[in-house]
Amino acid sequence: MARPLPKRVQDAARAQFDVTVREITTPLTGDEMRMALSEFDGVVPTLGDMFTAEVFADVPKPRCQVLANFGVGYNHIDVAAAKAAGIAVSNTPGAVTDATADTAMCLMLMSARRAGEGERLLRAGQWEGWHPTQLLGMHLGGRTVGIVGMGRIGQAIARRCSHGFGMRIAYHSRSPKELDFEAERKGSLLELAASVDVLVIAVPGGAETHHLINAEVLSAMQPHAHLVNIARGNVVEESALIAALQAGQIAGAGLDVYEFEPEVPKALIAMENVALLPHLGTAALEVREDMGMMSVDNLKAFFAGTPLPNAV
Repeated sequence: MARPLPKRVQDAARAQFDVTVREITTPLTGDEMRMALSEFDGVVPTLGDMFTAEVFADVPKPRCQVLANFGVGYNHIDVAAAKAAGIAVSNTPGAVTDATADTAMCLMLMSARRAGEGERLLRAGQWEGWHPTQLLGMHLGGRTVGIVGMGRIGQAIARRCSHGFGMRIAYHSRSPKELDFEAERKGSLLELAASVDVLVIAVPGGAETHHLINAEVLSAMQPHAHLVNIARGNVVEESALIAALQAGQIAGAGLDVYEFEPEVPKALIAMENVALLPHLGTAALEVREDMGMMSVDNLKAFFAGTPLPNAV
């Protein structure tokens, strides 16, 4: 296990396997990844463990047979290179859906209603009491939310927005979706960006979505609109976002992920109209336990010779 996982998960793994847990929380180094491929039958990597083609190439005869990724996103693993090396890859979809959607709603409210700004004001001892025009934000009810990517997480966000806040739903995805709520599919990302009050990013990471949200998309957004990203940091071109916020092209942003995390630009930290979370998307004990148990189930299935429940 590349990181310490919840006790319930470690106990479940130890009931089946001889388990080694790496007891630090930073991503695996290149040498550690090569060692893991050489010395273990299975590895549970997670976000930041960059299993690139070069890493696999350096271990031509790996002992490792399966990477049971802890997390739904697996853009840190070169899946084609892993499979070429004879290594199966799995992930943990489903377990993260509701928690990630909840985080999107948290950021939407924090950004639109200026919650972070208000808390900082109060903690700094600068709040002088209620008055009618203090910290006026944007009411979400009746607004239009645009969702980029209408997969499991995108749909969960849309349901919360529609049923919980009475928002109109628009989306952009590669293909139309059969949905159990009203939503308008926009023909292009630019058309979506120009038509919504809140733009929420819910696409997978990877080469296809790198800098999907760039200066052109941000310039298409309305000046009162907010951007929310709970996907992967590099889906948003961070320098373009900073420029758009500084120029007043958009009203604010809510971010749980960052292009070069854990580095967060000082320019973002300095802005009052940006809500920042430290990648809390799935940070609930039950959710992390469910994710871990899915990783263990993938390992159990692989070594029992049965199909992976969540192969990628």
